[in-house]
Order: sequence, then structure tokens, then C-alpha cells
Amino acid sequence: MKPTVAPFPVARLRRTRKSESLRALVQENVLTVSDLIWPVFVRDGENIEEPIASMPGVFRYSVDRVVEAAKEAHALGIPVICLFPYTDPALKTEDCAEAWNPNNLSNTATRAIKAAVPEISVMTDVALDPYNINGHDGLVENGEIVNDPSVQALTKMALSQADAGADIIGPSDMMDGRIGTIREALEAAGHQNVTLMSYSAKYASAFYGPFRDAVGASGALKGDKKTYQMNPANSDEALRLIERDLQEGADMVMVKPGMPYLDICRRVKDGFGVPTFAYQVSGEYAMIQAAAQNGWIDGEKAMFESLMAFKRAGCNGILTYFAPAVARKLAGQ
Repeated sequence: MKPTVAPFPVARLRRTRKSESLRALVQENVLTVSDLIWPVFVRDGENIEEPIASMPGVFRYSVDRVVEAAKEAHALGIPVICLFPYTDPALKTEDCAEAWNPNNLSNTATRAIKAAVPEISVMTDVALDPYNINGHDGLVENGEIVNDPSVQALTKMALSQADAGADIIGPSDMMDGRIGTIREALEAAGHQNVTLMSYSAKYASAFYGPFRDAVGASGALKGDKKTYQMNPANSDEALRLIERDLQEGADMVMVKPGMPYLDICRRVKDGFGVPTFAYQVSGEYAMIQAAAQNGWIDGEKAMFESLMAFKRAGCNGILTYFAPAVARKLAGQ
């Protein structure tokens, strides 16, 4: 229904903006610490916090240090930490077998976090690019990213993550049919309560560059990902992907990247009414940080404004590298 507004001066819309208390009273959306998922990068070694040049303030953590990061996140009230491994290049192969090694970095970190901080939820990433000598999210045969063999590999990867104790599994590969196959395998293996957050609408975006640096995939990538990630010009296709993944057993869905695709977030939430998330990706984070460090914008205000945009667009939560900084500010630290 179209809202009715009385004519001026009966209606003075500035009245409710007069003071901080009135503005708070009529505020339509609220950002809380419960809306945050913190993506973190894991590497081998001990007692390491390695800065990532293209992502100021973000680090690669050794497993012992990522446990400390998880403890900090839990103390701040952040409900979920999401793991991304920086794999030794020597372990990257054509068949990506390290992806389902029970003792790979992601699985080792998951077990360590759940042992030390069982209350925090651990989310893991299902895609082959950290383990693929070709840098792709799926298996490559004769220059083609093959779908069905990739799905089988991704399913083995998801099962190994569930076995390690992951609470949320996030297939980010964009292969057709992987949600249904993974869900069936999880049910058969007794992992009925493992949640699937599908990267259902993941676009072939220019905003992923710093992330690929962070996981060591930039130099390995041969070609591009346009045959499986979405065309940035498409919107209706995203809804078809969301519907399919929900039918196949996704519990939650994600749009990635975030801010350039707020229209997709809104369409997904309005169209399906399901738990909808967005990933404020590395390029979005890096742009805000770079502009702030150059004194061009107020970094803290831009951080909060960017995250509020996701709530306004209907998102239930946001994966963001700003999570600890936001949580501290919300806690008055």
C-alpha cells in the first residue's frame, strides 16, 4: 500500500529528526553484533599473525592464533567465525585431494576452535580453489571446469568438514546440483543438523582480488570464473538459483559480493522470505580502508553505514572483515 503523507505544514518530516532520542525512536533498522559473521584466514605454522597487504587490518593466523581470535570473537558476542585456508602451494594438485584431508588446515582449525570455544559456531567454505593447482573452484579437465566430477569432490570436502565439527557449511563453488548432493550425503552420514548456507548468487566480480591474495589463489588462477559464477548484468537468474538451492536443501542463502548487489538481496528477501546473507567482500573492505587511511572518508562512519545498507536491504546477517571492529564499537570499547 502506498503511504499517505499529509501536506506541509501539517506534516513536517523533520520533526522526528529533531533530536537523537527522536531519531532513535523511529529508526527502522538496527545493526547488532548478532548480525556479524567474521571471515578469517588460516595458515600453517605456530604463533603467526601475518598481515595481508591488500587488506589493512586483516591477518593470516596460524591455528593456535586463530583459536585466540575465536575466543576474542566469542567474548565480543560475534556468533560465527568463518574459516578460509591459505594452503601450501606444494599441496595444490589437479585432483584437489587436500580439500578432504581430515587434517587439512580448515579441519584442524575447526576442531581446535570447537574444543576451545564450543559456544561459537564455525562456518567453513566449500570450493576447490585453495587446493587447486589451476586456481578454480571446480576440477579442470582439458581446460574445462567440469561440473559433475567437481560436485563429487565438493561433497567429499563437505563431509570432511562436517566430520571435523563445522556447524555451517558454505558451498561457494557455484556448480550445478551441489547443494542437493551435499545435503543427501550429510543426511546419510548422520550430519542431519549441519546447516547449509549456500552461496547461491555469487557473481563473477572484480571485487574478489584481495581475497585471492589472502588465500594464495591469485597467481594460480588460469583464465577466469565466468563459466560458473554469475554474470553481473543478471538479476532474474539469481532468483532461479536461490529457488533451486532451497529446493535442494539449503537452510540459508547468500549473495556475493554485497554492496554492488543490494538489489539482489532485496529481491531474494522479498521473494522467498528465507534467511538471507550477504558477503561484504575483500574489495569492498579494502576500498573503505584505503580511502579512510588516505583521509578521504571517515572510516568508522563508512563502516557502519555500509553494514546498515545490508540490513536495510533485508539481510539477516553479513560476512564482514569489519566484524571485530564493529563488535568493539557496539560494546563501547
